[in-house]
Amino acid sequence: MTERINNQNIIDITPLPAPKHMQEILPLPHETGQMVLKARQAIRSILRGDDTHRLVVIIGPCSIHDPEAAIEYAEQLKRVADRVQEHLLVISRTYFEKPRTTVGWKGLINDPTLDGSCDIGAGFELARSILLKINQLGMPCATEFLDPVTPQYISDLISWSAIGARTTESQTHREMASGLSMPVGLKNGTDGGLQVALNAMIAARHPQSFIGVNADGLTSIIKTNGNPERHIVLRGGGGRVNYNPEDISEAVRCLSKEDISRPVMVDCSHGNSEKDHTRQVPVAQSVVKQFIEGQQAIMGLLIESNLKPGNQKWEAGKSLERGVSITDACIGWEDTEHLLDELAESLDKSTKSTSVSG
Repeated sequence: MTERINNQNIIDITPLPAPKHMQEILPLPHETGQMVLKARQAIRSILRGDDTHRLVVIIGPCSIHDPEAAIEYAEQLKRVADRVQEHLLVISRTYFEKPRTTVGWKGLINDPTLDGSCDIGAGFELARSILLKINQLGMPCATEFLDPVTPQYISDLISWSAIGARTTESQTHREMASGLSMPVGLKNGTDGGLQVALNAMIAARHPQSFIGVNADGLTSIIKTNGNPERHIVLRGGGGRVNYNPEDISEAVRCLSKEDISRPVMVDCSHGNSEKDHTRQVPVAQSVVKQFIEGQQAIMGLLIESNLKPGNQKWEAGKSLERGVSITDACIGWEDTEHLLDELAESLDKSTKSTSVSG
């Protein structure tokens, strides 16, 4: 038998619905689109230093696997977001793609039925429907973009995006970031070093040309202007944290040529929590304390939170407890609400104290 030249290890190739088709069956209402634009502009104002007193808080499940629980979480978060909006710009973390160190569940877009069937077309449709519902609550959304095709399907519903620690070094993801229409956070590498993220900041700022798909799903040459709204996300790594005052000062020093007034966000999970989800609370408290004490380069926090604390192991066909993460462990809702109220109260006291002393 003659050995095949092409697709020797390919089982199947299934065409996806075009992004334009997906947007036609799940259209973005005008009012919702205006809310997305307003949220993006609010984040830009914080990055540029036009808004000097608020912090961005990206908070929500490590990954969404249960659409109903995700909507319930967003409804509860909306009530708190409205309450603390004077001091915190709260954005709902809605992550649908998960990079894996080896193998495992790759997220709701890749495997929406959590059974290994990997109906990605259905995954895009489900992700878009969830984003529509959350945005229509008045709750802006954030996500990590992993596959470079994904933005064509859902980016009109995203107010903030991330490039993760495993992909910040990737040329493909730096090119993608240069063309995104919203502010983007670039994480430091898994070893905890800053250089990879610093290089990504520069690359994403510059115009790029690369291969992608257009709204009709056709392979295309994508040319970008470069994205001026970038910032670094300190997430620790290599067995150490990097949210302490000296770490943030070093990041600010390294970013001095990027002309961004507030370029630092701290991921309270991952290396900074030393893989203990409960430690996200003291990390967040420490970062806000630094901001209050004068570290104005801090622009926000990234926190993993869910309806219930901890996590559970996913296996295809296994029943799951509702509201519990199947990827990284999260803080539960009670701690989430208390933390957001506490951080807003600390910022409020600081603002009033400054006003009185001034």
